[in-house]
Amino acid sequence: MNPLPRTIVLEGASNVRDLGGYATQDGGTVKFGRVFRAARLSALTARDGVTLRAAGIGRVVDLRGPGEQEAAPTRLAGVVIHDLSIDPSLGPAMKDLAARGEAARADIMALMADAYASYALVWHHRYASMFDLLLENEAPALLFHCTAGKDRTGFGAALVLAALGVDRATIEADYLATAALWRGAAAIREGMAPVAGEILTSVHPMFLNAGFEAMQAAHGSVEGYLEERLGLTPSRRAALRAALVE
Repeated sequence: MNPLPRTIVLEGASNVRDLGGYATQDGGTVKFGRVFRAARLSALTARDGVTLRAAGIGRVVDLRGPGEQEAAPTRLAGVVIHDLSIDPSLGPAMKDLAARGEAARADIMALMADAYASYALVWHHRYASMFDLLLENEAPALLFHCTAGKDRTGFGAALVLAALGVDRATIEADYLATAALWRGAAAIREGMAPVAGEILTSVHPMFLNAGFEAMQAAHGSVEGYLEERLGLTPSRRAALRAALVE
């Protein structure tokens, strides 16, 4: 059996993978070839474009903020790009904390955890729009990405897998796989304070847990969050599973 997650090896992007293959808690399996996640796509080669289109990808959701998009536009012809910007908004606070060096480690970790809570409760409308796209009938496969493919994208992948009935341990394992698959950490760390660079480019269960805890605190359960905040009513969730689970 091929190991999961199933990756797509590209010349100009990393952390590109299919969300298929994961078992659901009711005995199903997430379909391959329907939903993909990735880091930024601004350095794709012509060969990469052929590879992604051959995988059936016809739609791309860009979760990056406007400044990130302008600085590094997505380079993938022949697809429809949906701008669902989530502003990272960590800059000033992170800079202030980083000036304190190693003494600020716990506070920087907490800042990252707060960012995940904001994905759940402030930027939920972006993920709701992504689910709308996933529910479009007979649409081509969808890929969603941010800059590193680990935070905004990692949380989005967690939401998709949770909505499809994948268990929490598997969701966490998919999230943590970024540590082995993303090649861009060194470039982002350049010029940053060491502790800030280390944390900002890492994946940690604490961050993902903060997002789930925010969902549960606000809505009583992940299921309640999916329905009440993202609009995944029982009928829409059943339709999603019909489209993406076999």
